[in-house]
Amino acid sequence: MEKFADEALIEVFSGSGGNGCVAFRREKYVPRGGPAGGDGGKGGDVIFVVRHNLRTLAHLRYKPSFKAENGQDGAGSGRYGRQGEDVRIPLPPGTLLKDGQTGELIRDFGKQEKDFVFLQGGKGGWGNIHFKSSVQQAPRKALPGKKGEHRVLRVELQLLADIGFVGLPNGGKSSLLTRFTNARPKIAPYPFTTTIPNLGVLRVDDRDIILADIPGLIAGASQGVGLGIRFLKHISRTAALAFLIDLSEDTYEEAFPIVYQELAAFSPELTRKPRVLVGTKLDIPGTDGRLAQLRKAYPEETVLGISVFSGAGIPALAAFMGDLVGIPDTSREEVRKL
Repeated sequence: MEKFADEALIEVFSGSGGNGCVAFRREKYVPRGGPAGGDGGKGGDVIFVVRHNLRTLAHLRYKPSFKAENGQDGAGSGRYGRQGEDVRIPLPPGTLLKDGQTGELIRDFGKQEKDFVFLQGGKGGWGNIHFKSSVQQAPRKALPGKKGEHRVLRVELQLLADIGFVGLPNGGKSSLLTRFTNARPKIAPYPFTTTIPNLGVLRVDDRDIILADIPGLIAGASQGVGLGIRFLKHISRTAALAFLIDLSEDTYEEAFPIVYQELAAFSPELTRKPRVLVGTKLDIPGTDGRLAQLRKAYPEETVLGISVFSGAGIPALAAFMGDLVGIPDTSREEVRKL
């Protein structure tokens, strides 16, 4: 199976503050100089940042530990220690940050993409210049820096897409993604060609629609059968779903109820999303009649037919996808060119 890292367990450490310094002035003409110990520097923070060029969490698999720099100790002559460098951890959009032990959600980077300071570095300790008083002219007291924090985190990726392609294996999902976009998923005439989610961008009326091709589902997928269950979470954020049905298969009428039931078992929310049923491979003789039968079997559903090979039905499907994600039905000149 191709590697697709959508989960990772990481440790993060913020930096400890530097220690304050005990020192005194030692100028030649200043006998019994006063305190001159500087403060320690603050420790570095742990900061999570969203990077749109990332698509997986593979970089966290290879480096599961991140530590910010400690602050430097204070020095004589009132010199403060340098602040520790922050550690900035890049994440792809749609990432969930959870507590590694309780599973409690800490941050959803699908809803908030601003930089997130998760752990602050420890404060630097005071040098002895802070402890001079009328009673204590030469204090030999300084404070240690505060320790940094440590957390174990579970990082989970949920792809951000407008429309998710779902269906049985070899239903034509990857071929349609290739036709619509510049994505180049693996395509072959056998089941389970797609073993990782693929993303592509469809342009409709100056609006980008993000499409996600999810590995094929089979009966029992919600209980862990086949490949699809691992990736069902990636369509939870989609605005709509496209159910692709291979009209060249004799069992074409069973495809929609099988996939629908697996989605319902995984999360009832998925079955309430706007959807379209797409009959594929219309270029094969006999599939026209099967498309008519599919429409008759599901009169309450929107059923469209396409052929990626000949291009039949592609403009109409692209236009309907624009409707699904809320693009007004205008001229759609870009769609007509498909």
